[in-house]
Amino acid sequence: MKRRVFLGLAAAGILAGCGAGRERPRRRGLFSGRRARRAAEAEAANTNPLIPKRDEEEGIFASMQRRRRDPPYEGTPVAAITNAELKPASGGVLLRVEGLTLREGAFNVRLIPDQPEGEAINGVIGYELRAEQPEDTPQGPERARKILAAVFISRKKLRGAREIRVRGGQNERVIRL
Repeated sequence: MKRRVFLGLAAAGILAGCGAGRERPRRRGLFSGRRARRAAEAEAANTNPLIPKRDEEEGIFASMQRRRRDPPYEGTPVAAITNAELKPASGGVLLRVEGLTLREGAFNVRLIPDQPEGEAINGVIGYELRAEQPEDTPQGPERARKILAAVFISRKKLRGAREIRVRGGQNERVIRL
């Protein structure tokens, strides 16, 4: 019995190896009727219709330049500045400001520098606390209208400064250095 099994397996192995040396004829199956497509058809089939087509005249960095052009900031000054403090950070300080808006739902809160680079003028670094504030929301309690913002100020910018001023719509806070 063992001898028959061994001989059967050996014969099957030999027969399986006999056809490996020559090429097999091409099979005709369900997808054998395919014809070669032109390059334009292949490109059209492989493109994603959700990705916008790029003009050939544009450079490779054109999409990056479009991303850099942010829409203008629509924020308005926050009603009142309730607190402003400096916290030490690696390489400078962190200016943390709390404000109070007139209505609930303020978003996209920013500290906008008075100078484009945030440099000191006459020893004063100035910021204005702004937020995008909806007009159709209720006034609500004070804790619902409280907002926070922070900005990093490097030691290099602090060298020529004597004070930091943060303005709101009704008041301003001054931190002396």
